[in-house]
Amino acid sequence: MTNMTLQMTACARAIEDAGLKPSDIDGVLPQSMGLTAEDMATNLGVKDLRFSSSVSMGGASPCAAIQNGVLAVASGVCNYVLLVSGRNGYSGARTGAALSPAGPMRTMFEFEYPYGLVVPMLWYGPIARRHMHLYGTTSKQFAEVAIAARKHAKMQKNAQMKDEKEITLEDHQNSPLLADPFRLLDCCLQTDGAAAAVITTPERAKDLKRKPIYISGFAEAHPDSPSSTTQRPDITRFGVAKCADRVFEMAGMTRKDIDVAEIYDCFTFTVINQIEDIGFCKKGEGGPFVESGRIQLGGELPVNTHGGLLSQGHIMGMNHVIEAVKQCRGASDAQVKDAEVALVSGYGDFGDGALAILRR
Repeated sequence: MTNMTLQMTACARAIEDAGLKPSDIDGVLPQSMGLTAEDMATNLGVKDLRFSSSVSMGGASPCAAIQNGVLAVASGVCNYVLLVSGRNGYSGARTGAALSPAGPMRTMFEFEYPYGLVVPMLWYGPIARRHMHLYGTTSKQFAEVAIAARKHAKMQKNAQMKDEKEITLEDHQNSPLLADPFRLLDCCLQTDGAAAAVITTPERAKDLKRKPIYISGFAEAHPDSPSSTTQRPDITRFGVAKCADRVFEMAGMTRKDIDVAEIYDCFTFTVINQIEDIGFCKKGEGGPFVESGRIQLGGELPVNTHGGLLSQGHIMGMNHVIEAVKQCRGASDAQVKDAEVALVSGYGDFGDGALAILRR
């Protein structure tokens, strides 16, 4: 399938799930792969497109776009905003072959690219290694993230790895070292897929087909020197560190109110670092935090119950948003008992971040 077909299919299903018609949509937020709002309006049959925007934050874009969507409907500019992301990342151009450091990453031409840091695992490997140096984080702790993700993916009907075996610590430690310190099982999948959601006001949502899930808090933030990791005073401090307190304050909640967390996991390490930067534990304690099944279903903080990018599929983080909605609806294939509040994070480019808190 083409990117267009994948994304239009996801859009049609999201609109139908809400009990709407394509002609009801008047705001569109495409996130990736060159599709424009005009492309989407043309192919969906949107009659009166009043608002469009595209967030350029890599994997943080879908989560960050929640902010745009909420502001658009809250201001009265439009009534129903459609968020979508997806691509044919498996059958089409692969990340390593297709990704260009142009655009928002142009600064890396000066500081990173000349030294061979040309694809994501090479960009983030030094950050992970720095974290290991500073805090004693281990590869075995990275494995805990991969093990949890695979376990959850095997419960999901639509996970790319649902029919594969569970991962053991030995599997992880014996998987090939691709870019120090990342092994094969530390890295996300490449996937053909798409996901979409509709945002509207609470008042309109009450009249729709599905019981609404509310957006209690949202924020985006960027690390120091957003387009160059080597120019930062602390390369282990991601964008979410700056916006975490803001989003909890907006939601009127604390970390203890979160029942389930869907945390962007392009690599196992990014989950550990975000757990710290969001404030679920102190800086440097993310490694011990994920040990002993603590982030698995039934643990203290279930993380990536859909299997995440590591084992469900790489939908640019939009699948994290969808899983958070399912958890709040009580409709996940890996449901957290009595889950009412879900946190979603996005991580993109060189550490841009976004957070959203959803509730039943």
